[in-house]
Amino acid sequence: MNYIKRHAEETLQRVSKMYPAVIVTGPRQVGKTTILRQYCKDMLFLSFDDPNTVLYASESPRQFFKTYPPPVIMDEVQYIPEILRYVKMFADEKQQNGMFYMTGSQTFHLMKGATESLAGRVGIIELPGLSMREINGCDFFEPFLPTELYVNLAKKNIKQVSNNELWSIIRKGSMPKLYTAEFDTKELSQYYSDYMRTYVEKDVRSLINIGNERAFMQFMRLLAANTGHLINFSSIASQIGKEVNTVKSWVSVLLNSGIIYLLQPYFSNINKRIIKTPKVYFLDTGFCAYLSGWYEPEQLQFGAMSGAFFETFVISEIIKGYRNNGIDVNMRFSFYRDKDQKEIDLIIEENAVLYPIEIKKTANPNVKDVAAFSVLKNERNKKSGQGAIIYSGDDVVFLKDDVLAIPAAFI
Repeated sequence: MNYIKRHAEETLQRVSKMYPAVIVTGPRQVGKTTILRQYCKDMLFLSFDDPNTVLYASESPRQFFKTYPPPVIMDEVQYIPEILRYVKMFADEKQQNGMFYMTGSQTFHLMKGATESLAGRVGIIELPGLSMREINGCDFFEPFLPTELYVNLAKKNIKQVSNNELWSIIRKGSMPKLYTAEFDTKELSQYYSDYMRTYVEKDVRSLINIGNERAFMQFMRLLAANTGHLINFSSIASQIGKEVNTVKSWVSVLLNSGIIYLLQPYFSNINKRIIKTPKVYFLDTGFCAYLSGWYEPEQLQFGAMSGAFFETFVISEIIKGYRNNGIDVNMRFSFYRDKDQKEIDLIIEENAVLYPIEIKKTANPNVKDVAAFSVLKNERNKKSGQGAIIYSGDDVVFLKDDVLAIPAAFI
């Protein structure tokens, strides 16, 4: 199987020189094990998918590390979180970086356990699915910002894609396996059907008692149909016949296992009429398309949800660029919407500068689409930076001195 070079490799190299332990988290099948086995080619590999290995490690952890001394890769470490205490003891004894490399699919529990047991001794990397740049074999690693400097670098390094290629990627999604072989429509649907069953059985059930699996599937489909929109817990609860708190706990499971991202509203003193509800985005558009019943790229591109999918894809691609660089997006990303219908799809905050971004599935962006950007000029203690419309055209265009139209290929 061909290995697709991952942009997070440089982050992995940097982090492994800083800490005794490294944990690579992220959803199932995004390539966590593969990237570690590629980076640590000659290192001992242990999988906690094997019940015998789990039993030995849990019953005799001291002997376990004598039998399998570091440096070592430990796969699916969420199945035996108590091992982290012994990783800490070993790290404190040896005082050496790059000894333990671990993977796990349950981001929240792993990160909570790691920060409690391995504080100051572990680097955590959230690995996303493949980015469009990785799919196209592009070595340009810079996280997106709507600035002239970024755009000029991107022009030299990023491969242009046609609309057909773009929508093929949106429909297929970001799982590495899908790009190492040809998959027709039926095989793609089978892949995501199997993915859903594995996810429910191995991740969801270990995190929460979902009870009625049919209701949970219905919940997933409803959420997928609302990607790119404000999340309405009450509406979803009434449609599936569950309590609002149940829906909130299910959303939390999807969030903590890396399936969705909740974009929080911008908090400021600009306007007391700001909407306070987050927006929901699926981080894999292929999985989202499967759940919401869109099976062909052409149907998706020209269907009723095309705008929502284009926006979801752009948001997820920008998130990938930051996570591949080891940058936490939660404190940097937000959106603006108020009760007067003024809206900014994404605000990226960098060094107290606010970069407003509008996302439009159009080939003809209009300066009227960025009228809401002006609200950020009223923000105290922060500057309003260069803004952009990310669109489906081919050329970088100046709409105003401080607003660019940027092709989706450039993200």
